[in-house]
Amino acid sequence: MGLRVIGGEYRGKNLISIQGMKTRPTAARLRESLFNILSTQISGAKVLDLYAGTGALGIEALSRGAESAVFIDNHKIALSVIQKNIRACKLELRSKIIRWNVLANLNCLKPAVHGFNLVFLDPPYNTGAIKQSMQNLANSSALEKGAQVVIEHSAREGIPAPLSGFDISSQRRYSNTIFTFCNYNP
Repeated sequence: MGLRVIGGEYRGKNLISIQGMKTRPTAARLRESLFNILSTQISGAKVLDLYAGTGALGIEALSRGAESAVFIDNHKIALSVIQKNIRACKLELRSKIIRWNVLANLNCLKPAVHGFNLVFLDPPYNTGAIKQSMQNLANSSALEKGAQVVIEHSAREGIPAPLSGFDISSQRRYSNTIFTFCNYNP
């Protein structure tokens, strides 16, 4: 079965996935569990999808009523796939795609409208990218106070402590994948 939007306005819409890359789209059952947890926070959210890959998480949020989404990835093929998926769902007016290396910094967000209140952070597993990515996110001044950050990571890769400016509110484990939920409290 291919990659699909699992809920909301675009439920059942096929999305393009990326073959032969190290991109690992979040499985449908994991996305469903995640969005069940976030259900009350999606409507009207301003979403930031970091290491966006196929764009499935941000598109799922838009399908369920998020106001807007910014997708950031550094791979040309991933950006092309995100663009095609956004176009297929007719979400161009509510989306922005940025090519950027999240590990370097998030200066690409400086000119953007700030106030993101829901962030998906899904770096490649077991690369040690979480701490620097979270630091760059905190330094970006792009988050609303109290913003929810969801980190998807391997069970083998823990969350480095401390995460300056973020409080871990909970963690949910699904086999080898963990969702860590953090609140932004500068």
